[in-house]
Amino acid sequence: MDFPVIDTDIKKIAPDFRAISILVDAKDAPRGKISNDFLGEACDFVRTGGPQWADAHLASWAEVYTRFGAKPNRTPCSAQALKKRVEKDGRLPSINPLVDLYNAVSLRFAVPVGGENFDAYVGRPRLSVAAGTEAFDTVANGDAIVEHPSTGEVVWRDDIGVTCRRWNWRQGTRTRLDSIGGRMWFILESLATMPEEALEEAANMLVSGLQQLAPGCEVYRQKLVVA
Repeated sequence: MDFPVIDTDIKKIAPDFRAISILVDAKDAPRGKISNDFLGEACDFVRTGGPQWADAHLASWAEVYTRFGAKPNRTPCSAQALKKRVEKDGRLPSINPLVDLYNAVSLRFAVPVGGENFDAYVGRPRLSVAAGTEAFDTVANGDAIVEHPSTGEVVWRDDIGVTCRRWNWRQGTRTRLDSIGGRMWFILESLATMPEEALEEAANMLVSGLQQLAPGCEVYRQKLVVA
């Protein structure tokens, strides 16, 4: 299986960046379910304080965002955005078991987690610094549109365009993962202020949930660091 590429320019922005990539092949797997309220439990955990490294880790992500020109108060990393919603509303609304699962992992471990439809990718996922001309498929006011990232913005992309803007802020529509099936790709992204063993625990929780939702699925897991 092809795993993601991290461009060398990322080291200048976040030399302590590390991630776990999880590729799941569920095309022949039956549909299962998770019986416990994992999303509600994760929300409750955040409301009682969350993991002890949460504030430091999310502050580190805010600092990284400023290094490539983003404004983290306006466009926070995905983990910070979820945390703010829970602190404001108490709970997150359920979307579907798959999205609920990786949102729960993100909340419980204060770590950005992305889920993508790997079958929609053209070439390998790549974390890179944008030139500003790349296409990003999204929706505005209910209409499909194409945007372009800012020059110097950190993005995930494939061979034909951007799949996630501002590192892990907003996913595009072309590779969005809405349901279980086919090949699914997940990325858990951390910085040094998150304990390495906690990142492993987060990945274990995600894999365990995926194996319940798609019994018998094949899982390919790899740790990524900047070179």
